[in-house]
Amino acid sequence: MRVSLFPLFLLLLPLLEIAGFVIVGREVGALATVGLVILSTIAGSLLLRHQGFGVMARVRAEMDAGRDPSRQLAHGAMIVLAAILLIIPGFITDIVAILLLLPPVRDLAWRLLKNRIVMATSFSGGFRARGRDKVIDLDDSDYSRADDYKRGPDHNSPWRRLKDD
Repeated sequence: MRVSLFPLFLLLLPLLEIAGFVIVGREVGALATVGLVILSTIAGSLLLRHQGFGVMARVRAEMDAGRDPSRQLAHGAMIVLAAILLIIPGFITDIVAILLLLPPVRDLAWRLLKNRIVMATSFSGGFRARGRDKVIDLDDSDYSRADDYKRGPDHNSPWRRLKDD
């Protein structure tokens, strides 16, 4: 039977972070410790904002070139995770975040994880417009907006029911 240590780690992490605050506070002072925590939160917020758009641009470029974007997507997800870890107060999460910001560490993590990830689709074609199976061809006499205004609102419309609720 396989036992996961992740729940135990989640329970111990706050205690380890408190111990980290005490150790760092004893060495550099309480005010400097609070300043470091605030600085890491601001850095994480800026990184999250900047990298969120950059990741999507890199993934789109890979797909437009007809290449598999999974590596770029994984690197982007790890950078976003690092930004979130920087936002969380604590020095242990900050150390993990800084490690995730290093490209060799992200490459190592990707090599370890890529065999456990199942791709649900193929990215070999890039972006293409999907063909439509059904075409509705109307003549000018088949439909007119003036007909809608003459009849008035449809009180049985599901959109109207959502609005009136």
